[in-house]
Amino acid sequence: MCGRVCASLLQRASSYRLTVYSSLKAAYRCLTGEESGIWSKSGRHCSTRQDLDFHQSLVQINSILRSYEQTVSVPEFDGRALSAVRKFDSNQLPANTPNEDRRSAATCLQTMGMLFGVFDGHGGWACAQAVSERLLFYVAVAMMSKQSLEELEKCMEHGRPVPPILQWHKHHADFNYRESASMYINHLRVFWQELLENEEHGAGMSPQDALDSAFKRLDADISLEAQVPLSNDLMKSTAIQVAFAGCTACVAHVGMTGIHVANAGDCRAVLGVQNEDGSWSALPLSRDHNSQSQAEVERIKAQHPPSERDTVITDGRLLGVLMPLRAFGDVRFKWSLELQQSVLDSLESGVDLDALNLYQYTPPNYLTPPYLDVIPDITYHKLRPQDRFLILGTDGLWDELGNEEAVRLVGEHLSGIHLQAPVSASERRLKLGQMHELLLKRRARASPALDTNAASHLIRHALGTGEYGELSQEKLAAMLALPEDLARMYRDDITATVVYLNYDLARPRHS
Repeated sequence: MCGRVCASLLQRASSYRLTVYSSLKAAYRCLTGEESGIWSKSGRHCSTRQDLDFHQSLVQINSILRSYEQTVSVPEFDGRALSAVRKFDSNQLPANTPNEDRRSAATCLQTMGMLFGVFDGHGGWACAQAVSERLLFYVAVAMMSKQSLEELEKCMEHGRPVPPILQWHKHHADFNYRESASMYINHLRVFWQELLENEEHGAGMSPQDALDSAFKRLDADISLEAQVPLSNDLMKSTAIQVAFAGCTACVAHVGMTGIHVANAGDCRAVLGVQNEDGSWSALPLSRDHNSQSQAEVERIKAQHPPSERDTVITDGRLLGVLMPLRAFGDVRFKWSLELQQSVLDSLESGVDLDALNLYQYTPPNYLTPPYLDVIPDITYHKLRPQDRFLILGTDGLWDELGNEEAVRLVGEHLSGIHLQAPVSASERRLKLGQMHELLLKRRARASPALDTNAASHLIRHALGTGEYGELSQEKLAAMLALPEDLARMYRDDITATVVYLNYDLARPRHS
């Protein structure tokens, strides 16, 4: 997700789009069913070497698509209670280098439930990285009882091992800010110390209050860490980089009876529901915070003088620059200009600001900050027997797939059944060519899945769906073959997590 629209890049993208795709199309034509193995229409024979290259490309495509996939099965009973989650599939496909998306998944060990999050960075990956490491800890701590927090504090005071708060479910390629770990722990400790001082904390916060508190507190800590002196230059530059970058976040707490979703930005959570006839429907559990939401636009405008109504949102972006209207970090839209300059001046003189993505610019019409916050919208959904799975995705997924299509893809992947609507009366009157097109579309829906991982299945279809809804090997290969400097012009980083629910828990129990 880019922070600014660059006219020259868009012009390059429009001129390259046809050139790149048509050239890749020509290269693959000899290797597809049109001209493979036997004789081409031009009379030229495709060599065995070319056929071999095609088979290698299939392997390469699968290798690229599955490099970051993850499947975790959850014990039905973990020694404390039954789990509302049976398993989850997750995957990522970068467009930026490095990937600016992040994801998190963890089981709460001091309370009940599981936490899942997807995070979409902009202005670099630094903020998404920090938030993915830290936010679930803040949520989990806020839900802990005062008695459990007291035990944490005693262990810290006496240098004893601290009881684990989360059981993380990480991919082997996940990265951590190891140099900043001590600072992160110290600020988490300050958070739980303040909770201990609150006489009303008692049994701990509800998931809804914990999510709200965690989002706000972590963003405040990110802002503070960039302003205070730190023990070494690396930690200082990292903290500033995190604060000046930004990220959106969508986090779900899946408990025994229901799902709480907290969202800030344009990531999205969608519930997959199986209807009585076996068909699938999508139930959104979040709403996007961008200029497509008139309510969100009016919320932003109401926070500033009437004289700024025409400049707060321009060209569909905050101050004409930022597409999401809520986010972590992004202090260029929160701090005064004087504070921003003071913090940047505090860096060592030899630091390359461009290398840290700390570009020297001021958003236009920057008159009455802050223009941005991270206050999440929080929804609650009580689990029902027909609720089968939850999809969490960054906007790179939703740019390519609608809610209903994503749920149908996962639902049919789960059930192995591809339902076809009966041929309507109007369809029976179609001409032969139109009937052929209808048959192609219906056949495409019945194609077997190539991936056991549902998140990979989503990403494959997001990028490789052809004219009739069929999987196009040619299109998918073209999208994945784009070089690094062009890939971001055609698609965004994509992260998807599919959480399979233990829907039997929601069935009524009879004595």
